[in-house]
Amino acid sequence: MANDTQLEETCYMCSALAVSREHVPPKCLFPESKDIGGLNLRKELITVPSCAAHNAAKSCDDEFLMMSLAGIVGNNSIGYRHWTGKVDRALRRSSYRVLNSTVLKPRRIERLVLDGNLFMDVIWGTPDVARLYKCFEHMLRGLYFHDFGRRFEGEVRLIPGFIKHEPGHAHTWQKLVEARYRYEADSMPRTGGNPEVFYYQRFPTDERGLIAYRLCLYGGVDVYACLIPAAVRMPGSLVAELISGGMKTVITVGEKAFTFN
Repeated sequence: MANDTQLEETCYMCSALAVSREHVPPKCLFPESKDIGGLNLRKELITVPSCAAHNAAKSCDDEFLMMSLAGIVGNNSIGYRHWTGKVDRALRRSSYRVLNSTVLKPRRIERLVLDGNLFMDVIWGTPDVARLYKCFEHMLRGLYFHDFGRRFEGEVRLIPGFIKHEPGHAHTWQKLVEARYRYEADSMPRTGGNPEVFYYQRFPTDERGLIAYRLCLYGGVDVYACLIPAAVRMPGSLVAELISGGMKTVITVGEKAFTFN
């Protein structure tokens, strides 16, 4: 009976029959024990049913995501050790060609000077944002399936907090969203068996059926997302109209104020 049920499962992304289980987030984001002194940071990994197209066929996207996130400046030591371990081996195998699909041109190598006469070389450039959004959308749809036991049908809107904008509306809006999510998430539980690598927080469904998520990877990569069901029609926003119209607008979150225009 269990096997029959498994065969009848459908993919977390589409209506096709599931043929395997996919890790959410991808398993490659979790370091191997040999790279972190024997620690087991692959405990209780989340999996969801997946068709062939949405699992094995996206392995290149999984590797792209690993290389894009593990080495971000500001990550914890686990992220750094993953970067100098598995990620570095993958880069060497490809003779660093894989960077062409991870960081878009123009890009350059910069040396950051740290305390104690230490330094580290970093890649300075623009990430493939569209591909990152696609990877995170898959992750969020997988988490929704894990939480609710069904496929999410609707729109996923997200803001990667680790992608910085030049001063302006986009920068202020990003800071506002980050403050709002963090303010409300302070008292919420964190889900994830390996929080040094990944955990997430799911906000209560609001009166319109919207669901918000906060993802955190390697202690320094935050992603803020809102899942809007297909049946929901979002009303116009007076605040957005005021901002786009050039009116000075101040929004407060706790004790912080964010000024537009």
